Order: sequence, then C-alpha cells, then structure tokens
Amino acid sequence: MTDTSVAAGQLRSLIERIERLEEEKKAIADDIKDVYGEAKANGFDTKVLRQVVRIRKQDQAERQEQEALLDLYLGALGGAAASAPDDGV
Repeated sequence: MTDTSVAAGQLRSLIERIERLEEEKKAIADDIKDVYGEAKANGFDTKVLRQVVRIRKQDQAERQEQEALLDLYLGALGGAAASAPDDGV
C-alpha cells in the first residue's frame, strides 16, 4: 500500500509542476504578444520582427546554408537571387 501512495504522491507532484510550468509558459507567451503589439503600435512590421527573431536563433552556419538554398531555389525559378542579410542580425 505504501508504494501505491508514494507513486500517487509522485504523480500528483509531477502533474502540479507541469501545471505550474504551463501557467508560466502562458504568461510568457502573453508577454511576448504584448511586446509584438507594442512594436506594431510603434510602426514596426511584426511579421519581419518574428523572422528576425527566428534567424537570430540559428547559428551562423545554419543561416548561411539556408540563405544559399534560398538563392539556389530562386535562381532555379528564374527569380532574383535573395540578398544575404547582414551577419550582425
């Protein structure tokens, strides 16, 4: 019986931790949404801001590989080659 109550206690503890983290995640997501709203109110394009954030998460080699593929694909379609963004992004 003791093993069952210990397992139930562990399970309850894990569930409560997950619920707390989910609440924190929602609060952070709401904060991020507010910042994007503030940026939009100040005239910034939020779609581009999201792209900049995504690009900055990548390491330089991954970013360069994606830029090269984009240039290759655009070239294959007859479009102008995409200009590579400044590495300081």
